[in-house]
Amino acid sequence: MELWQEMLRQSVDSGKDLVERFGFDKELADKLNKLFHIRVNPYYLSLIRYPGDPIWLQCIPDAIELEDQNASDDPLNEEADSPVPSITHRYPDRVLFLVTSQCSMYCRFCTRKRKVSDSTKINSKWIQDGVDYIAAHPEVRDVVLSGGDPLMVTDYVLERILSSLREIPHVEIIRLGTKMPCVLPQRITPKLCKMIKKYHPIYVNTHFNHPWECTPEAEKACAMLADAGCPVGNQAVLMKGVNDDADVMLELHRKLLKMRVRPYYIYQADLTKGTNHFRTPVRKGLEIMDKLRGHTSGLAVPTYVIDAPGGGGKIPLLPQYVLGRNGNDIILRNFKYEIYTYPDVQEEPAAPQQVVETKYRRRRKAQPAYARTKESRELEPVTK
Repeated sequence: MELWQEMLRQSVDSGKDLVERFGFDKELADKLNKLFHIRVNPYYLSLIRYPGDPIWLQCIPDAIELEDQNASDDPLNEEADSPVPSITHRYPDRVLFLVTSQCSMYCRFCTRKRKVSDSTKINSKWIQDGVDYIAAHPEVRDVVLSGGDPLMVTDYVLERILSSLREIPHVEIIRLGTKMPCVLPQRITPKLCKMIKKYHPIYVNTHFNHPWECTPEAEKACAMLADAGCPVGNQAVLMKGVNDDADVMLELHRKLLKMRVRPYYIYQADLTKGTNHFRTPVRKGLEIMDKLRGHTSGLAVPTYVIDAPGGGGKIPLLPQYVLGRNGNDIILRNFKYEIYTYPDVQEEPAAPQQVVETKYRRRRKAQPAYARTKESRELEPVTK
């Protein structure tokens, strides 16, 4: 048994553990564990400095979760875009591929609580169904392995999945969506990295939310992945009491860059049942972005997005930098709120045929690539 597997066995993972370790009332502990299973491995538990700190809030359940039961189990409407149980196909050229329901630490803000921690939600048949679906859809060039955490499966099982995907000619990019470098960096081993190198290009998107998570162990894990040829990006979630502060976010992203991790997204918290207490006003996210852009390297500035409720996908949000127009001039402001004028290029009117064609192509582009019909292809205007 590897070290990371032994550490998982030592996790806080029951209502009884909450009672014994943290003095929870037994009835409350059992209700919280039933609502969403508890698992905190010893490594991540060691990062807690005091009750209620930013690490505690992410992993230790709270009675307030029981008061927030009106939100959706599936706020992003993933099930509607799920042609087989293990696949979410929302965007034209990429899919989300769920290969496990397990995580080494169950985040209390998880957006996929309806599946995560429930071993009945993913099985080997559904994984094969996912591979078969991807193979049958040549528009899919980018596959994101997720779950749960795909690094919860053994190296052997993961390699079988990677190998199967690499046998599909149209799959160009494979991404691993894993929180392991943050919550259980011991999972990143030389053996794992050696195996991953055989199936490039593989990208890793990980998940750090607070500077205290940027430990020497985490830095070593990220360095091993980078040395193995995996570009590593970070997807943070904006959360009240955890990182809803510009200075905290600035410190986090600077530390990530030193760890060779590129800040990728800041997510506005989803409208998931039991997580409303983590939500912040969108204004707070825009303030943070305003205090990042220009105040630090552009490498340390992620994209702030809302994953639109109901399945609309990721929508980027930016502070207001374009203040208006003065004739042909665009009025801008910079990070110091200084005002500048940029003379825009005057657009030439399009020829009539170009106008018709542009309108048609826009209408066609709005249709998902995998939903286009034979008739729509035959109607496409052809220019000589």
